[in-house]
Amino acid sequence: MDRLDELEARSVYVIREAYAKYRNVAMLWSVGKDSTTLLWLVRKAFFGEVPFPVVHLDTSYKFAEMYEFRDRIAKEWGLDLIVVRNEEALKSGAGPGKGKLDCCTKLKTDALKQGIDRLGFKAVLLGIRRDEHGIRAKERYFSPRDKDFSWNYKDQPPEIWGQFTVKADDETHIRVHPILHWTELDVWRYVRREGLPVVKLYFARGGKRYRSIGCQPCTSPIDSDASTVDEIISELETTRVGERSGRAQDKEQAYMMQKLRLLGYM
Repeated sequence: MDRLDELEARSVYVIREAYAKYRNVAMLWSVGKDSTTLLWLVRKAFFGEVPFPVVHLDTSYKFAEMYEFRDRIAKEWGLDLIVVRNEEALKSGAGPGKGKLDCCTKLKTDALKQGIDRLGFKAVLLGIRRDEHGIRAKERYFSPRDKDFSWNYKDQPPEIWGQFTVKADDETHIRVHPILHWTELDVWRYVRREGLPVVKLYFARGGKRYRSIGCQPCTSPIDSDASTVDEIISELETTRVGERSGRAQDKEQAYMMQKLRLLGYM
């Protein structure tokens, strides 16, 4: 097997292990390249089907291109799509103008808490990678959250020789990260090999493209002429620019991502 085969096989193993241990499972789909890759891997793991709900946390501030992509792919792939929004927070005026920490907490973290409480999911699959952000490098494939959804990054279960700690007490849920071992470059090489669809914002227009996509007010494009997957791969092979350099929540204050994840952020 080549590298992509090995990455794929390990991810499929984690996905199947999670489904075998927790039948009340869901997957979070941000509609970005990583979570769409994870969604494709789930389909591979179950022979073209996704046997559990796919949840999109909708802040109402996403790009129009993301909503179009979400609805089109959900229909084409026959997904059981659940859109979760913190309606109370939105009605009270929550948004980027109130500060990125407050906005992400209310419209993403709290929305996720509400969704899990209401739908009763025991395990949630997410498409995060260790190389994307320093705080995510502290994660495990199976990462428990307490009854308040908090994450204790100082007390993570050991994962040795492919053996995962999958048990949790009745007041927690488990975050499962099947592509934790992938890199950004791996994802794009896999997108090329598999012919995966991705949101068109990733491709350059007028000398700009988005390398990481999220809420429109908090996401900025980078300078780039990469308008095809091959060109993106070539760009990434030489760039020194950080993947999340265009994400506002990574810049607003020191350790912000760590603070968000301690509170239950993805």
